[in-house]
Amino acid sequence: MASTVFIQTSFPSKSVNKSFNTHFIPSFKLPVSVSFKPRTALSNLFSVRATLIEPDGGNLVDLHVAEPERELKKRDAALLPRVKLTRIDVQWVHVLSEGWASPLTGFMRESEFLQTLHFNSLRLDDGSLVNMSVPIVLAIDDSQKERIGESNSVTLVDSDDNPIAILYDIEIYKHAKEERIARTWGSTAPGLPYVEEAITSAGNWLIGGDLKVIEPIKYHDGLDRFRLSPLQLRQEFERRNADAVFAFQLRNPVHNGHALLMTDTRRRLLEMGYKNPILLLHPLGGYTKADDVPLSWRMKQHEKVLEDGVLDPETTVVSIFPSPMHYAGPTEVQWHAKARINAGANFYIVGRDPAGMGHPVEKRDLYDAGHGKKVLSMAPGLERLNILPFRVAAYDKTQGKMAFFDPSRAQDFLFISGTKMRTLAKNKENPPDGFMCPGGWKVLVEYYDSFTPSDNGRIPETVPA
Repeated sequence: MASTVFIQTSFPSKSVNKSFNTHFIPSFKLPVSVSFKPRTALSNLFSVRATLIEPDGGNLVDLHVAEPERELKKRDAALLPRVKLTRIDVQWVHVLSEGWASPLTGFMRESEFLQTLHFNSLRLDDGSLVNMSVPIVLAIDDSQKERIGESNSVTLVDSDDNPIAILYDIEIYKHAKEERIARTWGSTAPGLPYVEEAITSAGNWLIGGDLKVIEPIKYHDGLDRFRLSPLQLRQEFERRNADAVFAFQLRNPVHNGHALLMTDTRRRLLEMGYKNPILLLHPLGGYTKADDVPLSWRMKQHEKVLEDGVLDPETTVVSIFPSPMHYAGPTEVQWHAKARINAGANFYIVGRDPAGMGHPVEKRDLYDAGHGKKVLSMAPGLERLNILPFRVAAYDKTQGKMAFFDPSRAQDFLFISGTKMRTLAKNKENPPDGFMCPGGWKVLVEYYDSFTPSDNGRIPETVPA
């Protein structure tokens, strides 16, 4: 059905930085299709029709082994040294395999790692730049390095020792943890969630190379049908005859202020002359910190938002973005924007303090709330992407609904913070009418009513998928 938003699809087996002029709307150019040479022979490349923005590097990378070759690859994998992956490592394999990081063809080698840390970009063979602000790397320890020895390739296995990928033409180099943390987060303060989860106790070496993934990554959590690859999203946008795609990333439940921003964005695009702009509502589905609402509950809440008609199913595609979350503010928001280019989005909605968090030690935000959108407007390799800054939305007490904030009558507006929203839900209290659709609020109350804190204070993720 054309109105289906939560779509289930089976898996099908450059821009040079000329200037740092801002590219906020309404100053924009229509996307132009350009072809580039493949980066490596290991990647399978798909041509993308000119109706959508070109992926970075000109082609969408697919790192999956073709189905007829999978058994042979499994036999090859059995003969190679093994590297066991963490849960977050597997999420990065997923990201790489589907081309979200195009034109990257595997875990970063040292030259790519350093370019990412110091320039937030990668220079391609033709001299052009693509944005790449977050290192996508794989750590190993001394014992793993010793077992690899002189081998040129390694097998990557999951927690159950199942082979999921082979890394070819490997390069092993020092894991400069302090430099990585300082340049990615702009801080080495203790308590950064991703750092504590994935870097502090990780090995002292990084291993890069070209990746071939034996089978598509599946999580078997009832949500795989929502994990559409960049290629699948592009096919869906083309099926809907989209002439513009605007992406909205979130890791929180959708309230009516979000909905107002998204519907107003579509109105603005129609006024610009677009005939059928499509919204990509794209919740982050990888690692998030313990106090964020789990993905399964967020997806259930998003579904109710669509059922209640807060967003139009005909013009909205909901899918899961598989990347882990860094909470690295202006550095990370570039990655979020770049990945959506590869999925076909030529407009990106950005708001206050994107990808930010509270300072882990001091009582303040870790990043300036306005820096994210400013950085996006100047970032090398993102010139083709049109940035749509948030207008501030708050609860208008005179209208009984979410509306754009009017400073001339500030006394009429109520700002409901995330902390306040969580407190109301935990206490089974209702927010003001018009803040969130009833079905969506009910899901949020059910979530906070469902868990029991574990011994270490972390909340287990119950999945009513």
